[in-house]
Amino acid sequence: MGQAIVLTGMVLSAVPVGEYDKRITILTKERGKISAFARGARRPNSQLLAAGNPFSFGNFETYEGRSSYTVVKADISNYFTRLAQDLEGAYYGFYFMEMAEYYARENSDAVHMLKLLYQSLRALESKRLDNRLVRRIFELKMMVANGEYPNVFSCLKCGKGDNLRYFHIKTGGTLCESCGSPLDSRYLDESTLYTLQFIITTKVEKLYTFTVSTQVLKALEELMDEYMAFYIDREFHALKVLEENKDFASQAVAINCRKEYNI
Repeated sequence: MGQAIVLTGMVLSAVPVGEYDKRITILTKERGKISAFARGARRPNSQLLAAGNPFSFGNFETYEGRSSYTVVKADISNYFTRLAQDLEGAYYGFYFMEMAEYYARENSDAVHMLKLLYQSLRALESKRLDNRLVRRIFELKMMVANGEYPNVFSCLKCGKGDNLRYFHIKTGGTLCESCGSPLDSRYLDESTLYTLQFIITTKVEKLYTFTVSTQVLKALEELMDEYMAFYIDREFHALKVLEENKDFASQAVAINCRKEYNI
């Protein structure tokens, strides 16, 4: 066995392997997304029992193998326990982790992605913001981190930065009042435009410091739904559960959540 490698990251998902082990996916700031075995993590007295669950954030002591890593020790600094006790918030969190797993790559620098995920889960826990707004901020900022965000600072046709009144999904950005048309574009009010610009340009640490009106949130939701449906070829399981289950107080949903995500 080679030299131990300590990685800072968060467990995105966990799958039972055999009788006592787990195979976990960790988003690490040093090496991007990695797959690792947590031997004996399902034993009641295992030191990796809690560390092998989704939402666990901290330092993982690992050994690198040919196709995966082995976690031998973990120092967890945040389990996001308050989030795990809130079913709606937990499913939003699982959706965020699914999206992070979709975008993350092995052997890549994931500092910004990991920071965004961590701060977004904290925003879900705090309850200062509507979870729906937290979701849209996370989605757009995640696309920014991966270079797939729309141009909302100038007209895609003439290049001018004034009177941006329309958003064109297929071309991925804004059109001015002269170049755009309501026939093939979505009307974009000034407040929604400013919200998009703020999310794209603001540092992660200051992202979750604002609220918006009901009208702006609705416009943001509709725009992001269309944009993501066009540019992301993936169906996220946790998001589907969120959309299908409005009552997260039921015991049945709670049991299903624990079974599906091995928590």
